[in-house]
Amino acid sequence: MIQETKTKIQHLRSKFQLKRPWNNIVIFLLNILITIPIFIIIHQNIIDPEWPFQIDRILLFIAIIAIIQLILRLLRTITIIALGIYLLVLMYGTTIGNYGFSEVFEDYRSMMYLMLDNANPQDLIISKLLPFPNKTKILNAIDFQNPKVRNFALMATTENFRDVKGYHEYRMIIQCFAVFKEVKQRWNYVDDPKGKEYIAAASESVMHFSGDCDDHAIMMAASIRAVGGTPRLIHTGGHIYPEMLIGDKKDLETINYLIKEVLFQRESKGKEIHYHIDERGQIWLNLDYTAKYPGGPFMSEEILGALTLN
Repeated sequence: MIQETKTKIQHLRSKFQLKRPWNNIVIFLLNILITIPIFIIIHQNIIDPEWPFQIDRILLFIAIIAIIQLILRLLRTITIIALGIYLLVLMYGTTIGNYGFSEVFEDYRSMMYLMLDNANPQDLIISKLLPFPNKTKILNAIDFQNPKVRNFALMATTENFRDVKGYHEYRMIIQCFAVFKEVKQRWNYVDDPKGKEYIAAASESVMHFSGDCDDHAIMMAASIRAVGGTPRLIHTGGHIYPEMLIGDKKDLETINYLIKEVLFQRESKGKEIHYHIDERGQIWLNLDYTAKYPGGPFMSEEILGALTLN
């Protein structure tokens, strides 16, 4: 009975085993995909002994790849079966248009990019803030339901990033970035009348795309709200600027990649992504008029007040 069971198991294993050299090739490729992110994580979290020619990093990579190769070979049958099931699931996802090979590729690429190019968080917990200046006037000025504002926002999404494919989950955020780009290209900074704090409604600013920082923040917030985004205004000493909610740290991986490799390559080349993290762990990107791309450097890092438009 025992011998018969062993024979059946052996027969079943032989059915799922790839013939040489394909089994070794598959395991080696899988090893590389696993080794690279593990190496990056370890590399970024250990002290650099500053050996010549980065020999320590070379030895580390060789050690990791050797250990994973040994593990994968010991679990060869299970690995091949699991990989086969995974490929079938991806084929099914690709066919019905949900989550397939292209989405896996983009997720892996985004993950690798974020590991190699960390964003720059301003990890501030917003608490005990001062009352927001001119709060009622500003809320009334963010007239995102006004047809002029809505029509401008729609035009911006048509003119910018309309052909970006493969990021269905982040379509709304990409459209908000399209609004940012359009406002950025058009905005002309003009001071308020002397001795008077003039607050222009977004429907007024959309006529000339001119005004000071609070007019810009109102215009940006209203336009983003008009296409479904969640903006907020940040008050610092003598300055107001807009931010936009993009999600949590998991979403940041994709957003960081989108900004730097797809949407704002030239503007963000060699630069960092700047953002705030609120008390609930949500991430807000800087959209100030001084920023050339979403998440550009803060003009002022001091926070005195925050006004969120839910």
